[in-house]
Amino acid sequence: MNATLGRNSRSPVLVLVLAAGLGCGGGDHAGDAAAGEAGDAAADDAASDLDGAGDGVSEAPGDAPPDGVAPPTVTIEPPPTDENFLNPERGLYASLDLVEAREDGWVREEGCTLAHAYVRLDDYRERDLDVALLEAVAAGFDAARAAGIKIVLRFSYNFGPYPDSEPDASKERILRHIGQLAPLLQDHADVLAVMQAGFIGAWGEWHTSTHGLLDDPRDKFEILEALLDALPADRAVLLRYPPYKRDGYGGPLTEATAWNGSSAARIGHHNDCFLASDTDFGTYPDGEIEFWKDFVAQETLYVPMQGETCNPNPPRSDCPTALAELARLHWSILNREYHPDVVAGWTAQGCRPEIERRLGYRLRVTALTYAPRVAPGGILPVRVTLRNDGWAAPINPRPLFVALDGSSRQAARVPGVDPRRWLPGTDVELALRLRVPATLAPGSFDLALWLPDAAERLRDDPRYAIRLANRGAWREASGWNVLAAVAIDPAAPGEVDPHATELVVLP
Repeated sequence: MNATLGRNSRSPVLVLVLAAGLGCGGGDHAGDAAAGEAGDAAADDAASDLDGAGDGVSEAPGDAPPDGVAPPTVTIEPPPTDENFLNPERGLYASLDLVEAREDGWVREEGCTLAHAYVRLDDYRERDLDVALLEAVAAGFDAARAAGIKIVLRFSYNFGPYPDSEPDASKERILRHIGQLAPLLQDHADVLAVMQAGFIGAWGEWHTSTHGLLDDPRDKFEILEALLDALPADRAVLLRYPPYKRDGYGGPLTEATAWNGSSAARIGHHNDCFLASDTDFGTYPDGEIEFWKDFVAQETLYVPMQGETCNPNPPRSDCPTALAELARLHWSILNREYHPDVVAGWTAQGCRPEIERRLGYRLRVTALTYAPRVAPGGILPVRVTLRNDGWAAPINPRPLFVALDGSSRQAARVPGVDPRRWLPGTDVELALRLRVPATLAPGSFDLALWLPDAAERLRDDPRYAIRLANRGAWREASGWNVLAAVAIDPAAPGEVDPHATELVVLP
């Protein structure tokens, strides 16, 4: 996919500060406020020294095009940043009432891009969902979209308590409700980050079912398959207990079995009693704790991991173990509010900033090789090395574009790239050749990477684009990450196609 975009004035680089109190940690309480002239200065620093004289810049021969002389290239190392900032589909989450909430702007203002929502179905245990409820949930999704956030969703028929829970519903009623919800979930999947399996038992956590829905494996897996069918094929459903995943689908997942569209490849994990005891209050069967942690650690390389703490349990719930297990189990999403004593302990002990930065993905460019001059219609070689410093890969599909921003704006999609495969602690290298439009006017263009949302409805909303952890790169107005400057120069060497009309990635 290619895009030619209208010219916007250069926006200042976004500078954010750590949120205080129970904020989610990405950004200040004023939201995504720009930093003015200081941001532009940082952007200029990041794109400077392009003549090869500066630190971290080296001359290298370019990849030769089929005909003509290869344009000379330079290699730079864009500076990283330890700043904590907002990014979609990762991080600490807030909580909201999807049925009632209509003004969700506070979520981003408090530094979150995610909100957890229980949708309570207590009044529908014996009857169909009515139009009023379905319309209210749809309006809640619309409000989330307007606010630039996504939802972690769970349906439940009660809010506990344990062990004497209020009722859930029969299998037949649950299946009928899922069928009623399917069109709504399909229509609003763009703002659905993940969905918890829900429905069964106390809090929808798949224990203490008053209808015995966990006694016969066929019942719970019929419900789970119905929920998978109700969602788009690229959305995951999260289970509370790892043994249920293995009982129904085997595993653990491997690179060969991940992302293949199967049910197993779409079922992730949520732990609602992280660090609460040696077994995390029954998350892992006693006597097999390490086996099941290894199982989840392997799975969550390829499926989402999300949850919350529920019980202060020092020293296990203190920073050293928390950091080790968040990394080991590839956590992407964590409750900022519960348990408040555990979360407060992380703040007091000093590890909360690292948790906020490293939940999910944290991508940065470590090296960029490119031609600083290219002729109109010429070939621009670009080699990018990205590193994921986070604890997990991006959880949902997302495209990658290479872009030029100058007197006009051009973006070309890079084929065959799936950021879900950018695993934590790994480097990814992309070697590209871009055909530049012959119609580009001479002048300076910013060279950028753009990782927008996969949904067309959100594609041009920069709040849903991934921000790279490179100092001075982010452009708030476009969601682009500017890495360097390229001069469009008719005198630059290299083969030229005078008929090229748009920026494209060559095979």
